[in-house]
Amino acid sequence: MPKRSSKTKFDVNLLAKSIVNDFTSEKMVDKAVEEGKNPAAVLLGRLGGLKGGKVRAARLSVERRSEIATKAAKTRWKNEKLKAK
Repeated sequence: MPKRSSKTKFDVNLLAKSIVNDFTSEKMVDKAVEEGKNPAAVLLGRLGGLKGGKVRAARLSVERRSEIATKAAKTRWKNEKLKAK
């Protein structure tokens, strides 16, 4: 079978640049200013959000992590059983 070529060709570098631009803090600050938010608070919130999960996981005991994981698994399976009905 012959290979079909794509009708539209895209540049991977342009895609990568757009992804990086979407996640840079400069764009977030500009958007926050437009929405009337404090730019400094937006940056601090992002900073805390980026490291929050790692710090929380490091502080949890093994028992507490196990409890959280068990609860999450039960909830997932409960939802699967409800979908099957």
